[in-house]
Amino acid sequence: MTVAPKIDTKIDVRDLKSVRDAAQASGGVVLGDDFVAPRADDAMTQRRKRRGIFHLRKSPLARKIITFNLFGLIVLVAGVLYLNPARDNLAYQRGSALVNEVELIADVFEAQLPVNAPVNLMSGDGMDAQMTLENLDLRGGVDVYLLDTSGVVVQKYSDPTPQDAPVPGLELQDRGVFLTNALSAFLQKMAGLFGASDAAITTPDISEQLQGSVAATLETGTWIDTQKDPQGRSFFTALTPVVQQGGTPVGVIALVSAPGELDALVTRDREQLLQMFLIGIVVSIVMSLALASTIAHPLSDLAKAAELGRDRNARKMSPHSIRIPDLTGRPDEIGRLSGALRGMVSALFERIEGNEQFAADVAHEIKNPLASLRSAVGTLRNVKREDHRDKMLDVIDHDVQRLDRLVSDISNASRLDSELVKEEEEPFNLIKTLTHLTEFLGNEAKQKGVDFISDLPKDPIEIMGLEGRLAQVFVNLISNATSFCEDGDAIRVWVRKRENRVLVVVEDTGPGIPDGALQKVFQRFYSERPEQQFGDNSGLGLAISKQIVEAHGGVIWAENIRPTDADIGSEPLGARFVVGLPV
Repeated sequence: MTVAPKIDTKIDVRDLKSVRDAAQASGGVVLGDDFVAPRADDAMTQRRKRRGIFHLRKSPLARKIITFNLFGLIVLVAGVLYLNPARDNLAYQRGSALVNEVELIADVFEAQLPVNAPVNLMSGDGMDAQMTLENLDLRGGVDVYLLDTSGVVVQKYSDPTPQDAPVPGLELQDRGVFLTNALSAFLQKMAGLFGASDAAITTPDISEQLQGSVAATLETGTWIDTQKDPQGRSFFTALTPVVQQGGTPVGVIALVSAPGELDALVTRDREQLLQMFLIGIVVSIVMSLALASTIAHPLSDLAKAAELGRDRNARKMSPHSIRIPDLTGRPDEIGRLSGALRGMVSALFERIEGNEQFAADVAHEIKNPLASLRSAVGTLRNVKREDHRDKMLDVIDHDVQRLDRLVSDISNASRLDSELVKEEEEPFNLIKTLTHLTEFLGNEAKQKGVDFISDLPKDPIEIMGLEGRLAQVFVNLISNATSFCEDGDAIRVWVRKRENRVLVVVEDTGPGIPDGALQKVFQRFYSERPEQQFGDNSGLGLAISKQIVEAHGGVIWAENIRPTDADIGSEPLGARFVVGLPV
């Protein structure tokens, strides 16, 4: 910020902006930055520099972002654990391997059976079952049972070395399963609290189970089943018949896998999944915090700036009191929101200043007829002659009418903004509206001795807008032209369509407009009329017309009609008002 030097400034007491500019131009007045721009020494800017990710703990939006991101990840992992596709795949692969292995063992026994001699497995006639089983090199801690056709266990073989010798290229890395064990212990504890105890549940001996399965195996052939031991560990049982040449079954081979073998593989798989889940949680939280910081912090700044403007006393509010952070550089909705809020604040202060200026103008305009009334009333008390008294009464009547007209126009002008917002725009035929207006207003002009020329196209021109309000604009322009014209003058209204816009022009052959007043005529309460028409107009008509046209996205301007464009110093031949509206 800088201190402005003292300069000579012309002050218009009726223009509040001029007064404020002069006050800023005087010595000792500090000129602030634009009221919507953040400053380096602003408290909010300093606070943004000091805060970090930990500040997001107070943000409900940040908590929602983290919660929803974690919820999706938790649902995904829970679904994988619940559906358990890894266990199913491992069970299928292990079961297929056991089926192949039990059928291979049965083939070994069948190859040793005599062709035509009788076979008794219990007495050992026909083959040595114990030697055959001992010569098998089995891996994985499996147990092999040989049963006869009556279900009696003939031989049982258990791998004497549960820990298989390592095979190059078939190593399984040893990894901890702490997370899985902890989760399983937790689930078991919860199940113990809400479920029935299984202390009384007993599992039949494996030999008894195999004896009951012999008949089914001899009837259906090879099959496999999954069971659990008393400790809850899963194991596979694969059975296949041993058939002598000729199709006569002599026994059944049963292969029982090591308990918990599948559970260990599934546990390792779940451990890896849970480890990835934990890593995913950490990454999700970090990414959520980063995302939340880019959303929650800017929204918090915008909310605080808006709350500052809402809570501050409006009478003490200044344009430098509210600074909406400039986030328009962001290519997202927050950037759009920042730009919209900055525009709203700017429009708000422009409206406040406009209302202040309007109030000052109203006070100034009302004081003139009031001063005239006070003078006329004071003079009336001392007037003795009847003709002078009648003259003072005429002045009072004229001023009262002027006040009444002024108050009515001020009321209409003050309600215009809200009415323009409330009314709904509709498509209408501009040519039809102008035809009706020119027919009515043309008769009034002709009664005054003014020629009225209407040059309107035959084809309709559809525009979107408020038909009544735009009609008010054209009535005002034509009425003004009529009021400035005298007997023998002419008024011409013509319309032309130019690509995406339409021009409505009102021309007259009146006295024209002073060059210095071409822009002032659209200011409130400004009037450039002959002396005999003083007080007959409030000076709000063109200002209201300009406001209506601009509300429709159009433009309006005034210019003088001259003999040639090159001869700008010549006397004007009349005035021209042009209204441009989008089509």
